[in-house]
Order: sequence, then C-alpha cells, then structure tokens
Amino acid sequence: MIWRSLLAVVLGLVLGGGAAAWQVRSGALGNQIQLGPWTTGRDFGSAAASPYTRAVVALRGLLALPAREARYYNAATDSAGAPLNGRCRYRVSGAALPAKWWSLTLYDPAGYLVPNPAGVYAIGSVGLAPAEQTGWQVLIAPRQQAGHWLPSGGLARFELTLRTYLPADGGRGEPAPAALPRIDRLGC
Repeated sequence: MIWRSLLAVVLGLVLGGGAAAWQVRSGALGNQIQLGPWTTGRDFGSAAASPYTRAVVALRGLLALPAREARYYNAATDSAGAPLNGRCRYRVSGAALPAKWWSLTLYDPAGYLVPNPAGVYAIGSVGLAPAEQTGWQVLIAPRQQAGHWLPSGGLARFELTLRTYLPADGGRGEPAPAALPRIDRLGC
C-alpha cells in the first residue's frame, strides 16, 4: 500500500513538473493576448508579474522592461496562421508603429539567435531611411535577400520578437492588430 502511494506521488510530481516545464517553454509573456500573428502579455516587467510570467522571462532570457518603456510581441505563425518555417521566404511589412522606435529579431524555437555568416540578427527602425519609416518591409529567408533581410538559417521552425520602445500610449493599452506588422509567406 505504501509503495502504491509513493509511486502515485512520484508519478504525479513527474507528470506535473513535465507539464509545467512544457507550459513555460511554449509560453508567451504573461496574460497572453493574440493580435493577429503576434502575442503579447500584460504583466511582464512589473511587480504584479505572475510566477508563470517570471518563469517565461527567466527561461527566455529577456530583459522585460515595464510596459511604459517597452512592449514585446512574439510570433510563431504567419498572418495566415501557418507555423514559421525557416526554409521559406517571408515578408514582414508594417507602417509606423505606435512607439518611438522598434526592433525585429529572429530566434530559434529554444529562444537563441540564429547563427549566420552575415552577422545579421535584428532589423530596427533606427536603420531605416526616413522614407521607410511610415511603410517598411523586412524579408526573412535562408539566403541573402536585397533590402532589409533577416536570415532564417533554414531552420524547420523559428519565432520573431518585435520590441516597441517607449509606446505612444505609455504601455496602458494594446494596439489594434492592423497596427502591427503583417507576416506573409512568399514561397518555399
């Protein structure tokens, strides 16, 4: 009888711990909000952050600033809902974002930058010409592309993180999904 109880406790701990680890590894920041292909959270970078949000931030190694200073948006799918595939070509396009400046970074599923010979890891609004500030595009592909390009390394899956710094609303609200960039697959 004791062995059965002990086995049930150990099994419960293993299954519960595994489920919690899976949840944190696949999680977005905080109280997840879906805005088109982008997800964001409401409680990161604050004293009110839940233990779940704190675990996701610790695992992914993000510097989670308060919402009044930065908003973070993650995408693992394109605008049609298909998973992002590093063997395909994508166009990420947007207009002026409701923030002072922004950056777009490509990560592997474990949250690491993708090694590439070009040494390109992020594209930001600071690097855009003034004419591009109100309408811009970034191409994502395994091989170099003309214009602003993020290398995908040919990975089976990748994720994008869009960081908007000093949001126009002070971090109190959410932009309309149409205000965030589109992610369109161009071909594989």
